[in-house]
Amino acid sequence: MLGGAVEPFSRGSIAYSTSGSGHENDFDQWYFEFMRTIGVILGGGVGSRLKPLTSKRSKPAVPVAGKYRLVDIPISNCINSDIKEIYLLTQFNSVSLHRHIQSAYIFDHFTHGYVRLLAAEQTPESGKWFQGTADAVRQSLHHLLSPKPDLIVILSGDQLYRMDFRQVIAQHLATGAEVTLATKPVLREEAGALGVLCCDPSGRITRFVEKPGEAGLTEDLRAPMAEERYLANMGIYVFNSDILQALLLATDESDFGKHIIPTAIDRQRVFSYIFDGYWKDIGTVGMFWQANLALTAEIPEFTFYDAAAPIYTHPRYLPPSKINHCDLIRCLVTEGSILSAQRIEDSILGLRSIVREGTVIEKSIIMGSDYYEFEGANGEEIPLGIGRNCHIRQAIIDKNVRIGNDVTISPAGKKEGSTDLYTVRDGIIVIPQNSRIPSGTII
Repeated sequence: MLGGAVEPFSRGSIAYSTSGSGHENDFDQWYFEFMRTIGVILGGGVGSRLKPLTSKRSKPAVPVAGKYRLVDIPISNCINSDIKEIYLLTQFNSVSLHRHIQSAYIFDHFTHGYVRLLAAEQTPESGKWFQGTADAVRQSLHHLLSPKPDLIVILSGDQLYRMDFRQVIAQHLATGAEVTLATKPVLREEAGALGVLCCDPSGRITRFVEKPGEAGLTEDLRAPMAEERYLANMGIYVFNSDILQALLLATDESDFGKHIIPTAIDRQRVFSYIFDGYWKDIGTVGMFWQANLALTAEIPEFTFYDAAAPIYTHPRYLPPSKINHCDLIRCLVTEGSILSAQRIEDSILGLRSIVREGTVIEKSIIMGSDYYEFEGANGEEIPLGIGRNCHIRQAIIDKNVRIGNDVTISPAGKKEGSTDLYTVRDGIIVIPQNSRIPSGTII
């Protein structure tokens, strides 16, 4: 296919062949056509900082922007980057996540692609559950290496961003890297809670500090930029497959950021790919609330309206939303909703949301319902959805919640903590999944 004499050369630990023309562009085109790359998405741990949203589901299964799930973001980025062999490693509260994947990502017979679920399993070689991000990949290596990939792209399942991984891979090959980390310039107030790194002029990483805290952000960690910025690890990695295998099997350490990446920097060619687009790590209730409400801006930093790189999800074939009467100001309203409210502002209404007469909702996320229910059905005293003359502010109302009439929900004046009816975290009040709030309740 390439024609002419084929001579081998190497970049990093992988040996390649070209036509002998010496043109790098020819090589990059050859890579994209003939080399094999797989995507590995880490399904996350217990997700304690996102509770109660993760009490009955895993982090990647948490709804985002009304109709998607967090896991749709890395999967869609892979598909849009022509990486169509994707593995999702799961462990905690994984039933709804598995159901979503099996419904949403069905490749046809003529497309060589799949999203394969790898749940934690006990084997003769290992009787332990996944102990961390690196341990999850280590225990799954026999599955991940079976298609004989040249490169393995490792991704988190709880981030909001859009990235073309082909650009990361092109730089990975051009630098002869064995490991490439996607990095993001961030402000000092964000950097302390992330992994921070330093590079030499070629982009090779020379130092890495995991979550140094604000006190640990010394002057030598600053990136050489005009404003005070630090290069943060995004948790997006490209590994040569043999290097990843060697790093994981040389130790039993459990985490990429704390253990594997520092070791790789000492022993391998590890480079930084600087990403200047939108990226948010959704690790806490506050971050989740802020990232979602930012989508309601007239011109949001991250958009789901990019037709060239769409975010995919499970098609539900719901009817269009019905607005009986309601002032809607900077809202996302997903399909199947029925709104009769007085006013909804700076809010997101998820699938099959029902909001009744006289209700005001501000700066809130309403996740909607998994099904419809006629009022009075099944003998329920409180119908599914939000009742009449309610006032809800700065809240997250999880799925299948029943709220009666004349209910007030707001975090104002409340301390952080949980009760039988609600949880307050990061200044946001969360009503858990399947809750019932009686009429006249003031929270």
